[in-house]
Amino acid sequence: MKILFNKPYGVVCQFSKHDKHETLKDFIPIPGVYPAGRLDTDSEGLIILTDDGLFQHQISDPKYKMQKTYWAQVEGAPKESDLDELRHGVDLGDFKTLPAEIKIIDQPKTLWERTPPIRERKTIPTTWLEIRISEGKNRQVRRMTGKIGYPTLRLIRFAIGAYTLVDLDLGMYKIIRE
Repeated sequence: MKILFNKPYGVVCQFSKHDKHETLKDFIPIPGVYPAGRLDTDSEGLIILTDDGLFQHQISDPKYKMQKTYWAQVEGAPKESDLDELRHGVDLGDFKTLPAEIKIIDQPKTLWERTPPIRERKTIPTTWLEIRISEGKNRQVRRMTGKIGYPTLRLIRFAIGAYTLVDLDLGMYKIIRE
């Protein structure tokens, strides 16, 4: 069984109780499933939960190269030349990322309001990026954009492989039986 879940901001990717935040258990009342990969509490978007250990491993292990697509709203207005470093892989100190596919996009039309809203400064523009990577290390996208001087203000995982957020409202899940 596979469950697609659109994780809201502030939700922790665990089923055990958390003192300060809602968890997956507050949204998904199905026993015996586990997240295949995680999203930070301050990130939003697609989480896949499954009871299939092999599928869970294929999503989380970079050797399978399952691509993940993120929408990142960054502070500032990067030029294509700024993004080239990410396209070639960037050294984050503890590891060098694999090359990312990255492009500047318009704000996604199907985007929900975030609660709380991001902080925006009137004198500094923001830009939306679509970033595709096959890794998924801790806070990787945020670290990548920060490394090139454009901190991520909002991060949404839109897709994992062929699975997407299309027709999946915030805080909702759907079961996929294949």
